[in-house]
Amino acid sequence: MAARLLARRNLGLVVPGALAVLLVLLALAAPLLAPYDPAAGRLADRLLDPGSPGHPLGTDGQGRDLLSRLLWAGRASLTGGLVPVTVATVAGTLLGIAAGLGGRFTEQALLRALDVLYAFPGVLLAIAIASLLTPGLGATVLALSVVLTPAVARVAFTETRRIRTAEYLEAARVSGAGWGALVLRQVAPVVAPVVLVYASSLVGLAVVYAAGLSFLGLGVAPPTAEWGAMLDELRPALLTHPWVAVLPALVILAVSVVFNTLGEALRTRVGDAAAQLPRPVPARAARAPKQVSR
Repeated sequence: MAARLLARRNLGLVVPGALAVLLVLLALAAPLLAPYDPAAGRLADRLLDPGSPGHPLGTDGQGRDLLSRLLWAGRASLTGGLVPVTVATVAGTLLGIAAGLGGRFTEQALLRALDVLYAFPGVLLAIAIASLLTPGLGATVLALSVVLTPAVARVAFTETRRIRTAEYLEAARVSGAGWGALVLRQVAPVVAPVVLVYASSLVGLAVVYAAGLSFLGLGVAPPTAEWGAMLDELRPALLTHPWVAVLPALVILAVSVVFNTLGEALRTRVGDAAAQLPRPVPARAARAPKQVSR
């Protein structure tokens, strides 16, 4: 029974993990796998249905092969999802640790500044930031990095505050460890797994946000292939050729489900492992003298 439960847990982590790696590999191998130039098309072949000869997924309104464009679009879309999450993970972790280990003034100043950003709905904040920049992948990365950082910082701060009175941290301070050594050797190894698990669940959300910005004309602009931009280009054909028009939306949905499932599986695995570890001992309790029975 235990072996069956363990196999089921491993399957729940391995399957979405393998699918996520496969998506990244498909995007990287787009120049090798795409049968056509994603920017080249023939008006005579416009809006072919899926299954057409030479075009297994059909063509768009300009006669461009949709399979080629979907493969190439994975590069821009996954970049718009993975890079902001990476930037937000690094920046948010540093801010959260600084707030957790700093004094009361540092903690309140950082938390209140993050709360200002966190108070805005993520979609509206991303649109507001992207609208101030030149449309492109850089604008998408910057806007989503700003949107995601406060949430990651909150997670890092909560975990840092949980362990900041631990006995081993107090021992490191007494031994003369500097702030950098304290963070790198004592705090980061404890905070990083929790932050990384949370960040993995943000990739799917970031992909959806990036596609939304491109759909609104604030992200990657045509003729560059990107799933959100493709969805906007195919929108006029939604009533006449629905199967062609919804393909980018189905890809966005599939990618979001894969990364969300992976994040949930990692969260469950880390939660089970953390439940078996002893809790940090507060420094005050560790220094308290034991009562001697008489």
